[in-house]
Amino acid sequence: MRKQGTSKLNRIEFIIATAVILFAAFCMGWFANWLAHRLSRVRQSDVADLDRMSQELHEAEETRDQAITYLQQREAELTNQLTQTEAELAAAMDGLRAARQDAEEMRGRINNAD
Repeated sequence: MRKQGTSKLNRIEFIIATAVILFAAFCMGWFANWLAHRLSRVRQSDVADLDRMSQELHEAEETRDQAITYLQQREAELTNQLTQTEAELAAAMDGLRAARQDAEEMRGRINNAD
């Protein structure tokens, strides 16, 4: 009979030892979690710096977009101006060519009249 009592005591001791080990593991896990969160916590100044940097980035992107739009408009204006200038140059060259032909004809008539 004594063996059965001893085995019951050993069983109770085993359950208690297991419970203590599980509780210790739980406590160590909780402490490790608390420590990890404590060490990796973001400070308020860091959050403020990130907010400021994101605002500055947003403003820089808007400025870049405005600059790109301005440059595209300016390029279109200059291209249009160049096209008009080339057309005026071609018209002027045609007029000059016609004036030279008229001058040659007049010289020819003057030379023939002499």
